[in-house]
Amino acid sequence: MISLTDSQKIGMGLTGFGVFFLFFGMILFFDKALLAIGNILFVAGLSFVIGLERTFRFFFQKHKIKATSFFLGGVLVVLIGWPIIGVVLEIYGFFLLFRGFFPVIVGFIRRIPVLGSILNLPFISAYVDRAGESNTMV
Repeated sequence: MISLTDSQKIGMGLTGFGVFFLFFGMILFFDKALLAIGNILFVAGLSFVIGLERTFRFFFQKHKIKATSFFLGGVLVVLIGWPIIGVVLEIYGFFLLFRGFFPVIVGFIRRIPVLGSILNLPFISAYVDRAGESNTMV
């Protein structure tokens, strides 16, 4: 079992609540208050989990500046009050930021009994294989 420090446990809770508020805000027709709370909690939770210095190093690498600007720009647009445009920018930035993790995630999900067989269906497999490649979303 992985041992977590107290700040990492707090970060996991903040990140979980952030994802919940983001999802709930989208379910309630892009409620800007819930989306703003979700964004703030998600980013704060991420910095608690991996640390402030590593968070800055992750977001502000030279090859991730475009992705970071889209993601943080989307957060800013949601905070200003345009939730649909902000969420679209955030999702695009999120995919650009974390595209290196997608092959690992796809490989992990393919090992799960029910989900793996669903992902290996012929018409779904082509899309999953393409999303699992690391250089597809440029």
